[in-house]
Amino acid sequence: MAILRFQVGLIFGVFFLLASMCPATAETVTSQKHRFRVVTVVEGLEHPWGLTFLPDGGMLVTERPGRLRLIREGSLDPQPVEGLPAIAAKGQGGLLDVALHPDFAQNKLVYVSYAAAGEGGIGTEVARGRLIGHRLEEVQTIFRLQPKSDRGIHFGSRLVFDRAGYLFITLGDRGEMARAQQGDDHAGSVIRLHDDGRVPADNPFKSLSGWKPEIYSIGHRNVQGAALHPQTGELWAHEHGPQGGDEINIIRAGNNYGWPVITYGVNYGLGTRIGMGTHQEGMIQPLHTWVPTSIAPSGMTFYEGDRFVRWRGDLFVGALREQMLVRLRFDGTRVVEEEHLLKEALGRIRDVRSGPDGYLYLLTDHRKGALVRLEPLGGEE
Repeated sequence: MAILRFQVGLIFGVFFLLASMCPATAETVTSQKHRFRVVTVVEGLEHPWGLTFLPDGGMLVTERPGRLRLIREGSLDPQPVEGLPAIAAKGQGGLLDVALHPDFAQNKLVYVSYAAAGEGGIGTEVARGRLIGHRLEEVQTIFRLQPKSDRGIHFGSRLVFDRAGYLFITLGDRGEMARAQQGDDHAGSVIRLHDDGRVPADNPFKSLSGWKPEIYSIGHRNVQGAALHPQTGELWAHEHGPQGGDEINIIRAGNNYGWPVITYGVNYGLGTRIGMGTHQEGMIQPLHTWVPTSIAPSGMTFYEGDRFVRWRGDLFVGALREQMLVRLRFDGTRVVEEEHLLKEALGRIRDVRSGPDGYLYLLTDHRKGALVRLEPLGGEE
């Protein structure tokens, strides 16, 4: 009997060992365009926030409490990347996005956005360093939001390089809405810089007295998703509305996107109007809004891979509050399809990326978050 119990235990032990070595998969998902499965690549990430792909097939993932993690061959390296700047993990702040320099293969430069302490409180900053093994070397801060404050919300912050090599940094209003209309304040704006932090000569407000020269656009509440359009190369972004009124916009030089003067959202719990309503001369209308319910968008990507051929060109947006992945198809700047995928299947979706292998990758924002991959089922590619 003892031998039998030992054999049974051994069989179950081997089973669980093999199960732990194999990627976990969700049930088959049937969408309007494709059938796919969800494969868990890595589990046990603490509030993961941003993701980027390394040329050698690896990945870098940020964890909001302040760790930068390496993933190689589907395994999470237990040793975090060292050399990060001091990070203030408070409220919604912490280590946020990560991006590679366009010439990373030659210069090894990695960029991170994060909340940092300083005079007046905390605020979004951006630093860069060379990734050498498990360490960032020659780290330098290239942007600091000014002024800082003691609020723990609305830090932004996505990092996107455009085709000309300019770095865009998306920010939030820090929970102090009036700041988004103030030219001497970085909060509530999108920033545009050279890769080393210098201000481009053609930034729209550089020559205006009283304006922060780094500002590219103003009137944003909290921008947590941004991506380049695959045809035009323009920066598209979404932002959180208040109660309702999440938006998608094309970010263009000198534009004012309205917050808090205009919005399609309303005051929390009251349903009352914010500002002047939904329209005001000189302020940009969004391409798309979510009303009356906010989805709380975070992360976005245009899909241009070869795995999901009927999704090519579509925009994918993660949702925190609604816990889903949103697929949008545009005809120019007009939404012609909207599909909600994986509703409450994975929890809060923080980031969405189109991988160089043609798969879609998602980060789930939980204390024990995960990196998952969407794969088409046989015959779907």
